[in-house]
Order: sequence, then C-alpha cells, then structure tokens
Amino acid sequence: MKILVTGAAGYVGSVLTPVLLNAGHEVVAVDNFMYNQSSLLDCCYNPKLTVARGDTRDKNLMAKLMKNADAVFPLACLTGAPLCAKDPESARAILLDAVKMILGLRGKDQIVIFPTTNSGYGVGEKGKECTEKTPLRPVSLYGKLKVDAENAILDAGNSITLRLATAFGVSPRMRLDLLVNDFTYRAVVDRFVVLFEAHFHRNYIHVRDIAKAFIHGLNNFDKMKGGPYNVGLSDANLTKLQLCQEIKKQVPDFYFVEAAVGEDPDKRDYIVSNAKIEKTGFKPDVSLQAGIAELIKGYQVIKRNQYANI
Repeated sequence: MKILVTGAAGYVGSVLTPVLLNAGHEVVAVDNFMYNQSSLLDCCYNPKLTVARGDTRDKNLMAKLMKNADAVFPLACLTGAPLCAKDPESARAILLDAVKMILGLRGKDQIVIFPTTNSGYGVGEKGKECTEKTPLRPVSLYGKLKVDAENAILDAGNSITLRLATAFGVSPRMRLDLLVNDFTYRAVVDRFVVLFEAHFHRNYIHVRDIAKAFIHGLNNFDKMKGGPYNVGLSDANLTKLQLCQEIKKQVPDFYFVEAAVGEDPDKRDYIVSNAKIEKTGFKPDVSLQAGIAELIKGYQVIKRNQYANI
C-alpha cells in the first residue's frame, strides 16, 4: 500500500516509518522538522520512501500528497498537555483543524488510522477499568482536542482510532518528557525523584508496540474499522510509586519519596482495559521491564537538553 504519514519524523513516526517500509509499503513522510531532528535519515536509502518537508496545515500540499494514498496516518501533533497549553492556537490548528481538513480531502476508499490518547479518560472511577465504552472526560486541552479529532474521524467512517497508553522507549526522535522515560532518566542521571500524588495510575505501551498496532490495524482493517481501541500493556496499569519500584529493580541506588505537600498539575488517574484490541489478536512485544532496560542503555548516549517537546 501507499501510506501517507504526517508527523513522520516525530517520536512515534520515526519508529513507525521504517516498520512500514520493512513491511513492503510505500511511505510518503510529511514533517516540518520543528525540533531540527535528523530522524528518517536512516530510511532515505529506501526507494519506497518519499520525504516531504512541509506542514500538515498546508491544504495545497496535503491535497497533492493525498491523491494517490491508500491510507493516511495523521500523526502530526503538538503532543502533551504542557506544549498545547503553551500554544493553544497552534494546538487546535494541528490536532483538530488539520485532521478535519484531511477528512475533507480524502476519497471514500482511503483508510484513516489515527493515534489518539487514553488520557481522554481523565480521572477514572476508583477500581473500575476504562473500556472503549467509558465516557471520555479529558482534563487538558491536549486531551480535549484529541477526543474531538477522534470523534470527527470515527463519524467520517472508514477509520480506526488507537487510544494509546503513555508511550515509552527509545526512538530516533527521542522524548524525555514521557513518564517512564523521564523517571528512568532521573534514576540513571539524578539518582532521585520527588513524587507528587504517587497513587495516580497510568497505563503504558512501548513505542515499537505502537508501530505494531498500526500494522495490526492495517492488516485487520475490515474487521476493526469503525471504532476506537485502547492500546496498552495489560500488566502495566501502575501507580507512579509502582513505576519507580520497577525502575529501582534495575537501578538499585535510585531514591524516590512522595512529597508531603504540593500536587501534580496533571490530574490523570485511570486503569485501562486493552481487552478489545487483544481479542483481535494484537499482543504487545515489549514489557515495561525490557523498556526500562533499553532506556538505561540509551541514557548512556543522550542528555536531557537535547530531547524534549517544551
């Protein structure tokens, strides 16, 4: 297939693009390279890759690139609550308006697979797993825009949305502002972290398993289309305290303590069920423990100031 990927040089896109190429697909990779990243350089040898340096908000560019695409993966995004709060106008234009524009440009047979976020669940009910039928109650502008975009995509039809758990793992366009990546970095470099509201739960998924979920959705599109799917590790619905305990198993001198005062501005707290996508045959490959081990090695290579969204 010929697949148009926006945000192809981002944290997920720079892992997904070579996976798609290795599976035999043609990829048209769109990115504005806003972080001056060099991801995708390792793919440029592949004749099935086309790189378009541009902005997903550019209607003329997108209309041209979408003409011959079989599928569109709209990854372009200002990712995360802090970045969206810093620039709300650009966040809306990229996360929502550009997605609606893509829906208006596409042909009736063009597939859309969209990565949204399980942060749309906001604050879950105590002791209850969030399923795809759980009401969405996002607590940030980022979450609200992602939910609005998901609704638009599902209403348009011929689509799948992937409600991704908090991503982790090494990527060519690395991010250190993700919870597992951040805490592991602090364990390796700072040797300590102070936790706020350490009882808050999150679910997690490795970035390579996110790429695997896109391939799975593409290969099983006819039976999966029309709905959202939670994508996470079912054995990794962990509190922040439990996450630190997992990291300490591999970094023994890591010290962490819960602050007696103060609070986390990110109020997300939920347990997620991934049963729906698992019933379609999807199974993640990378455990949380393997991802932590990978990150520990990666942090011998990189330093914090090179890799952040904000």
